[in-house]
Amino acid sequence: MNKDDKHNGVALIVIDIQMGLFERANPIYEADQFLKNVNTLIQDARQGGVPVIFIQHANENTLVRGSHEWQLHPEIQPLEGEIIIHKLEGDAFIDTELKDELEKRDVNCLVVTGLLTQQCVKETSLGALKRGYRVYLVSDGHSNFSKDAERLIKKWNQTISKKGAELVETKAVDFRRVGSGGE
Repeated sequence: MNKDDKHNGVALIVIDIQMGLFERANPIYEADQFLKNVNTLIQDARQGGVPVIFIQHANENTLVRGSHEWQLHPEIQPLEGEIIIHKLEGDAFIDTELKDELEKRDVNCLVVTGLLTQQCVKETSLGALKRGYRVYLVSDGHSNFSKDAERLIKKWNQTISKKGAELVETKAVDFRRVGSGGE
């Protein structure tokens, strides 16, 4: 797929990769590999002309809007013109313009990556499925800072898959085929 080709109705959703989540007592599980995987997805999406949509959570205690903790991780930064959706709920569709932005771009298929596995990644993936989107959850493209992180990742990969998402590893994501029924 050339940059000028249609993006097959696909968007990459990058959820809550924010500084405050990397500065907890328990570190993000396999943080270096996680960030590498997310960057691979972002680069591949950009090269394929696929919209990259960044989600940024805010709350009153740990991710206060405008604070250092609220900022996106320095390794995961949008380019000028890429969309940033600000949210207050786990599901990035609730009280945000995400659905409108996807409709403007004729997106019906989402490739989901980000933080935290058992919270916003789960909620947004399930929310997308409920709204009729085809969802590819990147099985090695989400993480969390729980002491039980590895088990939670496996559990939610399995649970979200049973609800209708398709699991795919970072290395297997082909933005030329996702959305066109080829993945």
